[in-house]
Amino acid sequence: MLAAALVACSRPEGETVKLPEHQAQRGDEPPVLVNRVSPVGYPPALLARGIEGKVVLRLFVDTLGRLSPDSTQLAESSGYPAMDSAALAAVAEFRFAPALRNGVPVAATFLQPVHFRHPQAGGTTP
Repeated sequence: MLAAALVACSRPEGETVKLPEHQAQRGDEPPVLVNRVSPVGYPPALLARGIEGKVVLRLFVDTLGRLSPDSTQLAESSGYPAMDSAALAAVAEFRFAPALRNGVPVAATFLQPVHFRHPQAGGTTP
């Protein structure tokens, strides 16, 4: 099964984006996705048509990196309900290392982009 890549905008692959709820302090690190293989399935109809996109999820993890499913929200739609649904459906399989503040695990709300890139398309998804 082909899977979507989990990456953050303008950050190295596999990282997340901390929300600007407060000024980030030196030593703050957002949660880090630790899944080796993406649990997100590319919707077959969109894959067949070569449609790519990005979904942004708002997530919350506790001090142990456990995801709170009740807090999961669609922060930015891809414009394709099937893509949005695929990203949301995979959330239960996401595994994170917790956010850190000065090396100490802390609970955090953050944005997790999910990019759907067709394996035969060149370049990157905008």
